Amino acid sequence: MDIVVLPGDGIGPEITEATLAVLRAADARFALGLRFETHAVGLATLKTHGTTLPEDVFARAMAADGTILGPIASFEYPPREQGGINLSAAFRTRGDLYANIRPARSRPGLAHWGRTPMDLVIARENTEGFYADRSMYLGSGEFMPTADLALSVRKITERACMRIARTAFRIARTRRRKVTAVHKANVMKVTDGLFLRSVRKVAEEFPDVTLDDAIVDAAAALLVRDAARFDVIVTTNMFGDILSDLASELSGSLGLGASINAGDTTALAQAQHGSAPDIAGQGIANPSSLILSSAMLLDWLGTRRGVTALNDAAAAIERAVDAVLAVPERRTRDLGGVAGTMAFATAVADALATA
Repeated sequence: MDIVVLPGDGIGPEITEATLAVLRAADARFALGLRFETHAVGLATLKTHGTTLPEDVFARAMAADGTILGPIASFEYPPREQGGINLSAAFRTRGDLYANIRPARSRPGLAHWGRTPMDLVIARENTEGFYADRSMYLGSGEFMPTADLALSVRKITERACMRIARTAFRIARTRRRKVTAVHKANVMKVTDGLFLRSVRKVAEEFPDVTLDDAIVDAAAALLVRDAARFDVIVTTNMFGDILSDLASELSGSLGLGASINAGDTTALAQAQHGSAPDIAGQGIANPSSLILSSAMLLDWLGTRRGVTALNDAAAAIERAVDAVLAVPERRTRDLGGVAGTMAFATAVADALATA
């Protein structure tokens, strides 16, 4: 099974190396037949190739069984016409990886910052919405008719809403069979109205799953006050981005936020957080997010390919991460521990033997 590895920027190379150490341990235990192929992207290839995403690298990633993408420093990239391609946007739109799946749950031994324990999944639409680089066939969704006037276009289509809704309902069938559609249809009656109607239409295909809905600001408050009420949240691009960061931080730390970008035929694992250039190169970054994202990729591949060893490996990595996080001194500094990036990964790899 071929996995393309793109280390990214900032702390990306460090946490990617740590993640590969865990994946190799899982490969050895479960005989997964993983083959890793690493390519530079981001600021590194901007210097050498004049672009943050060389075309041959993108093609190779899309042809592989799956891809692992480290954090990227897209805020530091020049404009697209100068080679500054946002890798996240490129893979999600050009690769049609329309479903951003982000689980968040309370973990044993770690402080939970909300009022109730959390175990939920956010299914976020990935290809349109408020994001200006995803809302136009040509050009940007943001523009300035005059120097003192800025406008932005929001794109919502029934097709995109219905397929992310189906993703959410299918996930809910494997969990507690409840979906909450998060929206702002009370104000954005046309765009979020279309989203909500589309989700309700899909709900008719899943009579065994309960659907309710919540306005986005109320949903944010409920994540703090009563996160236990949520099972699977389905929402549009920007709302999902914000709520998933909130959920991960409430569950313990954004550094634990796992994430995959999935399409119909391939998926990409990606840490939920950014490139943290302020600590890059110091060996202190928490690799949990990318480790857990890679476990999600294995699980996705196992389900799609019918290879239970991949699902078993993913579950074992989750248990191994929990086992290490349960010991305060084995945690990384952001979680109050003293372990460095590779020391944490080595502990997870060792824990896999019994996980």
